[in-house]
Amino acid sequence: MLLRPALSAVRNPSKSSLLSKSPLLSSPHTHVVPTARLLSTTTRAAITKAVSSAPVVLFMKGTPETPQCGFSRASIQILGLQGVDPAKFTAFNVLEDEELRQGIKEYSDWPTIPQLYVEKEFVGGCDILMSMHQSGELGKLLEEKGVLVEGEVEGEEGKA
Repeated sequence: MLLRPALSAVRNPSKSSLLSKSPLLSSPHTHVVPTARLLSTTTRAAITKAVSSAPVVLFMKGTPETPQCGFSRASIQILGLQGVDPAKFTAFNVLEDEELRQGIKEYSDWPTIPQLYVEKEFVGGCDILMSMHQSGELGKLLEEKGVLVEGEVEGEEGKA
């Protein structure tokens, strides 16, 4: 997996963080509990590299051939129905790497997986993909970005 080498370096982060150095958070009278951890620069760089690895990138549970959750399966099916060119698509199995699984949520500021990126831009999760697919917005976006198989633009099959 592309991310495994880069992310393995951050499995044992240092115990000091920017949050623990804050005087407000170290006060015995402060009852603030941080809800998100800071994404390390190494993890952020690895995810940025993954997002940039293909025009269409899906972070999912499982693989396109064997999705491990219904939402990942639905996302793969939607991309297939849209006619995304396999040569312009890649997927990352977040179940193989816990740092990736948590890091991608922080990277996108989106709490669920799967997550779709098109041309390095976050599109959304399964619910957003489903809505965009049903409205026709996803087909338009994918066509504008040039990531569909030639001649398979939705609604144009059979036109010569």
